[in-house]
Parts: sequence; structure tokens; C-alpha cells
Amino acid sequence: MPIKDFAVKAARPLPVIILADTSGSMGMDGKIEALNQSLRDMVKSFAAESRLRGEIHLGVITFGGSAAAHLPLTPAHQVQGIQEFVANGGTPMGAAMDIARELVEDRELIPSRAYRPILVLVSDGHPTDDWEGPFRTLLASERAAKATRIALAIGNDADEAMLTEFANDPEAPLFHADNAAEIVRFFRAVTMSVAKHSQSANPSASLRLDYRRVGDDDELDLDF
Repeated sequence: MPIKDFAVKAARPLPVIILADTSGSMGMDGKIEALNQSLRDMVKSFAAESRLRGEIHLGVITFGGSAAAHLPLTPAHQVQGIQEFVANGGTPMGAAMDIARELVEDRELIPSRAYRPILVLVSDGHPTDDWEGPFRTLLASERAAKATRIALAIGNDADEAMLTEFANDPEAPLFHADNAAEIVRFFRAVTMSVAKHSQSANPSASLRLDYRRVGDDDELDLDF
């Protein structure tokens, strides 16, 4: 048998991009603390996953203050840690949408052999910048249209119409969180589902987010 037949195939990248609201309103009721803890836990869990089939790559785009910022898309096991985000200012979601589109469409960062990208949008309010054009452009882009898109509305003030349109899972068009514990629960559900998906033999399959696997009575070890 030729030596090449023994070669170990490189794991396929599984891009997970979090678009996280860090506006001033996220500073209330423990929301920003829950977000920070959830991202720390997500990185730790993803880093521990097997990379035989899929290698989870994580990117974080935050939007708060006057502009959006992001952490580069990086293999989870190489992430040294995520900074503590501070809630501040408005909700420049349009800028975040532009960054997300550029990231998803970058074929060097996300090669064609990669798993279908997963975009997770989390917000507790309404965009405060010129967001509609970037939003429409993102959803119409070739790769974002095929990506798995999940959205979480935090509290009663979030723009649920926009978040519902962003999400494209027919079984779960929009998730809701009314408190910090439910934010943590949502991220745990995403983490568990992505970890399972990374071992799928079919990179083109959509993520199935099983929110029910994280029960209401699960212990949520909040440290804030």
C-alpha cells in the first residue's frame, strides 16, 4: 500500500463566530459578566475537543461604544484567553455585520473544505448605527447565506424582528434570555452542540442546536 495512504488527514476547520453586544445596557443585571464567563467556558470546552475530524476555530466580534472590534478567527486550542469585555456606549451592530461578512467570505481563513460556518448573534437592544445595509449585505453574501445562524435576544428590549430574521434554524428561529443564568445556559447549549457537530462526517450539514440538553435545573456556576 502506498505510503500516502497512511497519511493522516488534516482536521477540517469548523468556524464559530460570535457577534456579542457589549453596549452600555449589557452592564446591568449581570449580563456582561455572564457573557464574559460564557466565552471563557466556551474557549475551554472547545480547546479540549478532539480534532480528529473537525478543528473548532473561534472568532469574537464585539459591538459596543462607537465601533465594533473583534478577536481573530483562531483554532480554539491556540487561544490563550479572552479579555474581559466591558459594557459601554451604543450598539454599533452594522459595523459588526461588516466585519462578520469579511471574515466569512475570506477563503484563506475559511477554506472550501471547512465545515459550514456558525454565526451566533447576541444582543439586548437595538442597533444605534447604520445597520440595515450591512445586515442585508451579510445575509445576502454567498457564505453567510449558507452558514448556520443563531440568535439570542436578551430581555424585552432587544430588536426581536431583526434577530429573528438573522436566525435561519426553522426549529429555533430565536432564543430568549431573561437573566444572566439563561445567557450562560444558551452558550452551554451552543458549546455542546458545536462540539458534537465537530465530529460529524458531513461538513456541509447544518448545526442542530439541542437547547433541551441543558436543563433548567443544571447547576450554573456563576462567579460574579
